[in-house]
Amino acid sequence: MKRINNFLILTILLTLFAACNKKTEASDLDKLRNSNNTRSYPAVQMDSMQAINSITKQKVQELLDLSTLYVSGNRNTEVDSFIYSQMESYFHKPDSLTFKRMFKELDSMKVKAAKVNELSVYKEFYKKDTLDYAKFNVEYFDDKNKSLGSFEKNAQYILLSTSKMKKEFKFYFLDFYSKPLKKDSTSVGVTK
Repeated sequence: MKRINNFLILTILLTLFAACNKKTEASDLDKLRNSNNTRSYPAVQMDSMQAINSITKQKVQELLDLSTLYVSGNRNTEVDSFIYSQMESYFHKPDSLTFKRMFKELDSMKVKAAKVNELSVYKEFYKKDTLDYAKFNVEYFDDKNKSLGSFEKNAQYILLSTSKMKKEFKFYFLDFYSKPLKKDSTSVGVTK
């Protein structure tokens, strides 16, 4: 009996010792509270094309999110005007026609959400200018999160230098849902 009691006491003490030494993991709220935003970029190194591709996809998604939010609102409240001004900040020289095509399409399909699936950036040469385009596939969803279809779109963008060292750039759209330039009337591919 004495041996069983000693074994029980030893087991209890070992359990208590193990419980005291267990490290407590910080909650997500504590992690956020103690973060200092020093590392907001991915740890993986990217080349310039991958970085441009990633930034472009992020900007396209943000603009589509703001657009669907704006279209679903009344368009005459203070919040709507704030959303609209945020959307204008994504463009180099916004005007009244900047969002007309996009709003018309989103309204006609009653889009409540949009998701950018595939995106690739490419350059077109027009006379002596190099034009930067993003070709992307966007999927629209209705208010029940049902897919309304996927559509291929284009956006023209520009990167402007913001510093004297030319290592920092500001991203702007020049045209959203634009049509790429037609080079000639010859079709490419197999025709029947």
